[in-house]
Amino acid sequence: MLSGKHILLIIGGGIAAYKSLELIRRLQDQGARVTPVLTRAGEEFVTPLSVSALAGTAVHRDLFDLTSEAEMGHIQLSRSADLLVVAPATADLMAKMAQGHANDLASTVLLATDTPVLLAPAMNVRMWEHPATRRNIAQLRADGIQMVGPNEGGMACGEFGPGRLAEPEEIVAAIAERLASGPLRGKRIIVTSGPTHEPIDPVRYIANRSSGAQGAAVARALSALGAEVVFITGPATVSPPDGVEVVPVQTAREMQAAVDAALPADAGVFAAAVADWRVASASDRKLKKTKDGLPALEFAENPDILREVARRTKNRPALVVGFAAETNDVVEYATAKRSRKGCDWIVANDVSPETGIMGGRENAVVLITENGAEHWPRMPKEQVAARLAEAISQSLSTSEPGH
Repeated sequence: MLSGKHILLIIGGGIAAYKSLELIRRLQDQGARVTPVLTRAGEEFVTPLSVSALAGTAVHRDLFDLTSEAEMGHIQLSRSADLLVVAPATADLMAKMAQGHANDLASTVLLATDTPVLLAPAMNVRMWEHPATRRNIAQLRADGIQMVGPNEGGMACGEFGPGRLAEPEEIVAAIAERLASGPLRGKRIIVTSGPTHEPIDPVRYIANRSSGAQGAAVARALSALGAEVVFITGPATVSPPDGVEVVPVQTAREMQAAVDAALPADAGVFAAAVADWRVASASDRKLKKTKDGLPALEFAENPDILREVARRTKNRPALVVGFAAETNDVVEYATAKRSRKGCDWIVANDVSPETGIMGGRENAVVLITENGAEHWPRMPKEQVAARLAEAISQSLSTSEPGH
């Protein structure tokens, strides 16, 4: 899969650095050549000897290595690989990249490179969620830097949340996807998918029957065409696709925050079945029956993510695609929705119970654009996704300067 590819692997400091050893092995199993750069902080967790033994080559550690620098070693390092991978990418390393610092070999290589860069962040959950880190992430994404992970889970420090380094197989898949050829290579696309769960109390919630199958299929099809996909998913019943950045959420407001964090992007495909309403004041205790009857629930309107993104004046994707699930007058309602939301396309379908589409394996959609309604025949959701991905590819290519 990666035969003949040259990966420059920068290993940052953090307990997750031990996974870099497994990553080297997996990359070599795929036919890649790995040149390691080990930061001083990284040496506190893995030794240069172990990294060198696995990579089968010398480990680069010092910016002012006289032998290498006589030949401008750090410049050669930054330009010789097909892809620069930082795993783990610490908060410190990402801050240096975002601000353009170059005070060690790793940061200098990253500043001097004209090669694509993939980051695999890993840090404490509070560091990941800190406003300074969020600003740095936004800047790096605006600069065209791509990321895989972090995952959510338990950490060495005992806390739980987002910040775990993506697993080696996930990083390898992201590398393969980044190096894949395809018409969407270099394009960043956001895909939302699945339902949202709006809590009533700790054990009950408002939801819908969406399985997330169509959104997952779209993300997979876009990735297959070379796109960098950020897959923002509610609690779906289907598994997310491999080789994409997965951002799990529960509520509409969490999904909105994840979309905002993922921008800018070249396109956005909003396939999620976002709940229109939420309970205004969800109870922190299980609601009980009382002699006074049923509890009264007051509802509040959820954010309209599609409309908010489509009507942006800053960081609006070049192509915004919405979905409309209707039970009658599909074309009429979807056409009105496209105008009301301000999006470019609407993918509409009839989800009446008798169709079996909601939660099923097939779909029959109508693509609503400025040119009218295009009816597609009923087909497996994977084929719908492939056809939509191809249409997105054509649209983005014709919108580029010079086309």
